[in-house]
Amino acid sequence: MKLDVTDKRVLITGASSGLGAHFAHVLAAGGARVAIAARRRDRLDTLARELTGTAAEVSVLELDVADPGSIARAMTELAEAWGGVDVVVNNAGVTQTRPAIDITADDFDAVLDVNLRGAFLVAREAARIMRRDGKGDGGAIINIASILGLRQAGHVTSYAISKAGVVQMTKQLALEWARFGIRVNALAPGYIETELNADFWGTDAGKALIARIPQRRLGRLDELDAPLLMLASDASRFMTGSIIVIDGGHAVSGL
Repeated sequence: MKLDVTDKRVLITGASSGLGAHFAHVLAAGGARVAIAARRRDRLDTLARELTGTAAEVSVLELDVADPGSIARAMTELAEAWGGVDVVVNNAGVTQTRPAIDITADDFDAVLDVNLRGAFLVAREAARIMRRDGKGDGGAIINIASILGLRQAGHVTSYAISKAGVVQMTKQLALEWARFGIRVNALAPGYIETELNADFWGTDAGKALIARIPQRRLGRLDELDAPLLMLASDASRFMTGSIIVIDGGHAVSGL
């Protein structure tokens, strides 16, 4: 079966930069109707112009996943405009780098409010729309987790805990929503080289980290494309509760 997303109604959170913007380009190139959502409207408008001519349709939504009211408004707007949603890429996320002993309650909450609580609320609102859409085949929710939800690393405690929560949330929602035809899966990327982190990988610390990856290299953004398209398309219609790790073997590296 082809990885076909033609005319799929797709919502991507955290789409203003990084993985979210890349996912928008990939799904638009596949002919999907793409709703890009984030807090930074100016960046969304720029991305929308880039996508015009490739996507079947582009919609821009201002969305703060830490604000339940913002989620409800964006989902209502999308449902009214498109009549429903077929795929949600639950990508919005933040991180912190500091020793666990120095993390304040506010620091901890700031990460989990976006990465875990926000992801849950987006998934819940999407599932409510998918369930009443009347198409009968539910839809697909793709949560963006991380290998840090499966393994440990120093100074990223809040982030790692939030992504471990996303992994378990994916499985839990998959169980509960399978009866509605809603598939819930997750991508768990390893270390991917982007413009934002390129300088770090040339440092001694960056080189040492790469040396611990079994394939001895970083991932590329385009190496996430096929797993994304598979989960967004009907090719994965018998998959739910799966965590797909794309990390060059990092999560199974020896101790």
